[in-house]
Order: sequence, then structure tokens, then C-alpha cells
Amino acid sequence: MPGGEVKQRTGRAAEIGLLTFAAVIVSCALIIVELNQDQQLSWDLAWYGGGYLLALLITHLLVRWLAPYADPVLMPVAALLNGLGLVMIHRLDLADVARAKAGGDPTGALEAPLQLMWTAVALGLFLLVLLVVRDHTKLQNYAYTLALAGVVFLAIPAILPARYSAVNGAKIWIKIPGLFSIQPSEFAKIALIIFCAAFLSSRVGVLGQAGKRFLGLTLPRMRDLGPLALVLVIALGILVRGNDLGTSLLLFGIVLVMLYLATSRISWVIICLLAFGAGCVLMYQLFPHFKVRVDIWLHPFADPSGSSYQLVQSLFGLGTGGIFGTGLGAGRPDLVPFASTDFITAAFGEELGLVGLTVIIVLYMLLTSRGIRTGIAARDKFGALLAGGLAFSIALQVFIIVGGVTRLIPLTGLTTPFLSYGGSSLLANYMILALLVRISDSSRRPPPPPPVLGASSADDAAGAGGTGGPGGSGPDGSGPGSSGETGRVRLGKPQQLGEVHTQMLTVPGRRGRDGGQASAGKGKDAGRGTGNGRGSER
Repeated sequence: MPGGEVKQRTGRAAEIGLLTFAAVIVSCALIIVELNQDQQLSWDLAWYGGGYLLALLITHLLVRWLAPYADPVLMPVAALLNGLGLVMIHRLDLADVARAKAGGDPTGALEAPLQLMWTAVALGLFLLVLLVVRDHTKLQNYAYTLALAGVVFLAIPAILPARYSAVNGAKIWIKIPGLFSIQPSEFAKIALIIFCAAFLSSRVGVLGQAGKRFLGLTLPRMRDLGPLALVLVIALGILVRGNDLGTSLLLFGIVLVMLYLATSRISWVIICLLAFGAGCVLMYQLFPHFKVRVDIWLHPFADPSGSSYQLVQSLFGLGTGGIFGTGLGAGRPDLVPFASTDFITAAFGEELGLVGLTVIIVLYMLLTSRGIRTGIAARDKFGALLAGGLAFSIALQVFIIVGGVTRLIPLTGLTTPFLSYGGSSLLANYMILALLVRISDSSRRPPPPPPVLGASSADDAAGAGGTGGPGGSGPDGSGPGSSGETGRVRLGKPQQLGEVHTQMLTVPGRRGRDGGQASAGKGKDAGRGTGNGRGSER
């Protein structure tokens, strides 16, 4: 409607419908687990399901205020994955309780209530990020500060004593006795992604310049990539030294993809992959724990009750699940060590089968594709690179985990986003989700309407051009055929969003594009004004 404001759909109605659907699926899965575990159905289940739905609805209402134009699919997909993870963690808790009653190992603290608490905290952090980061482009101003913070986060566990940082040989934790443990690499990953996006977006023109050529490959100029290369080398060195192979592989892959997104140079990708291969060979020779991981990957049944026990049990569980699985609560995923953290995908594969595990992977693909779509629609280079890096971090992490569980690649020890038990992982993933929601809100939000020139301004422009104009024969500059229009600024129709309004100036002494008559001037050339512009300008 001309002159009217076009109302754009925000997608919030679709979001609340998808969130309700996710809560229903999670509640049904919880009921199936209880029935297969011969548990009595009680109102506690309704309390858990209703509480989860209430938390999602509160989050949805605040998103309506903080990011009304955000992608309506991002939050529901993450909520569904998080809810399914809660169900599986609860199912594993039931197995621990049954084993304790049978006289086995003591059960210890149940993980499902703790994970539910971390979910509430993560949703609060999600909203806090949306509240603080109103404009994602402002994060560019803190690029080097975030790079320093990321390196410091990675270095803290490395310098702490082993009793405060080591778990299963990997020094990647900060353990506060009697309270909680935190994995700082999860948050360092986000800080380094923001730094990488800010650095590359500010060097796009420079990085596109050609460097030296070697064996048909265009080598990058190190002075262009110096700060990024320095931060990456330091971060990878700390991670490898702390036996955190999964995060080092994840960080390297993220930087590699973001570098390609910024430059579109396949030669740089080949160079980085060659350097990565050489680094893997070197680590195999220097670090015993890396060699053990590779040996387990290549020969898992050489020591099935020893170092390969975890992987072997995972493969047996996947084989038991088959195509359709044993059913939620009807399998034995508790036989796999660390089933609620590193091997939760194996637990889903056993009880939901290949079909169920494929559905979960499709959910991750949907989440990643919406994140990439957000990057494509971003209106600034930094937002595009940041959204692409964050979305790819989720996809690559899932690939590394599923690849390790299925013996496609060596085991790395990463957790599955939104599914696995762990507060640090859940908090970091909801921070990633919040940044994606913020960027999508910015890209989908309609720009403000362009300023409209008032009638008084148009009259002033007409009066200034019509007084004493060269084409007029009268004292006021208006001649036959001009009707006082000489010099008037004519406003074009508003064009598409993002385009500038056109302004057409009627030149005295010729016929303009609007078909107006050329003014009657003196001299031979004054009467030759034609529509092709050959008037008095000759």
C-alpha cells in the first residue's frame, strides 16, 4: 500500500506451536520410559513435563520482546534435543537405581535433576545474552579482548594441579571441591569464534589479494593472517598439551571453514589440511595418549575388556538396536561407560535404532541449516561469518562425536550439543543459540522506513528553481510550457527495501523523462529540445 507500512510476520506464532509440539514429544518419551521400566505413572511426570513446557513458554514470551523477528525454528529444535537428552539421562538414572537395589555399585547423585537445573540456568543465560547483546556488530569492538579471554580460559586448567583440573587424563576442567566443575574450553570456543569472525571480516579485502605461488597453490601472506595464526597456534598448543584432542580438532575445523567463507580460496583449505595431516603424524609420534586413541580406533577388539571396552560396548549397543531399536527404556545402554556424556548417541542408537538416531541427526542438520541461512541473510560481513562459524561448530561437533561412536574416526571425548549431560556444555550451547537468534532477528527485521520529503520542502525547491530560471521568458522565470516546474525536484516512488529513492531533476531547456515540454528560450538552439537530451546543452 503506497505510503503505508508493510507489516511483516515475526514467526512467533509458529515458534510457540513448535515449542508445544516439542514439549509433547518429550512428555510422551518420558511416559514410554516409565512404562518400559515398570515404573508407576504418577503426577511427578506431569510436573516434569508441565514444568519444562512452562519454562519454554516463559522463554518464548521474553523472546517476543527481545528478538521478535528471530528465526522461529532455532529455539524449538534446541528445546526438543534438550528434552530428549533429559529423558535419556533420566532413563540411565533408573538403571543406576535398579543396579544399586540389586546390590551393585552405589548409585550416587542422580544426574537428571541436576541436568534439569542446568537447563533452567541455561535458559536464563540464553535470555541474558539476548538482553545484553542488542546489536551483534558491537562484539567486533572486543575482538582482541575475547581472543585473550579465550586463550586464558584454555590455559587455566593447564596450569592448575591435576587434582583440580584432570579427568580421565585430560586437564580440561576447573574443579571446585564440594561445589561444581566447569569446562572453560566450551566458553573459550565461543570467544575465539567471535574473534575469528571479527578479524576476518575486517581483512576481507586484504585476504583476497594473491600471494606467492608454490606447486600451483596460492600461499597466504603471513602478515595478513599473523594475529589469527598466532592465537590459533597458542590455543591448539594448550589443548594438545592438555590431552583435549576433541576441542583442538573442533577449533581447527571451525577456523578453517570460516577462513574459506571469508576468502573463497580453496588453496588455503588445502594448505591447512596438509598442515593438519602433518600435525597428526607428529602428535602420533610425540604424545602417547594420541597413539592410544588411534590404536583403539584401528584395533578395537584387540583389547575388548581393557582400553577398548567403551568403544566395543558402544558398537554392541548399536548392533543390538538394529533398524528400529529396542524401545525407550527397554535396552541396556547403561552398560556403556559414560553413556550420559560421551556416548549418549550410542544410547539413543540402541533404544531408538538407526531410524531414531537418523531423526536426531536430521534435527541437528535442521538446526545447522537454519544457522547457515541466518548467516546468508545477515546484512553485515561480521554477522555472516559469526553465524556461519557458530552453526558449523554444532555440525562439526556432532560429526566428531557420531564419527567416534561409530568408529569412523578416533574417539575424542566431546559431548553432544543439547543432548549430553553437563552444565558447561549446555550453557555454552545456549549461548551459541542466543547469538544465532540475535543475528537472525537483525537480518529478518525490516529496516526503518525511509524519510519522506515534506510538501513544504518540495515547494521550497520549486520556488528556488522557478525564480529567474534560464528557460523562462517572464520575470519569474516561468515560460510557456513550464508551468513553474523548472528546477522542481520530483520524488520517485519508493523502491525495494535497502535501495535509495531516485530523484529526477527537470533540466531547463529540454524535455525531461516525464514528458514535459521544453521551455521556450531565446536563440536557435533553445528550440531544439527533444526527448533524447539534445536541447540547450549543446
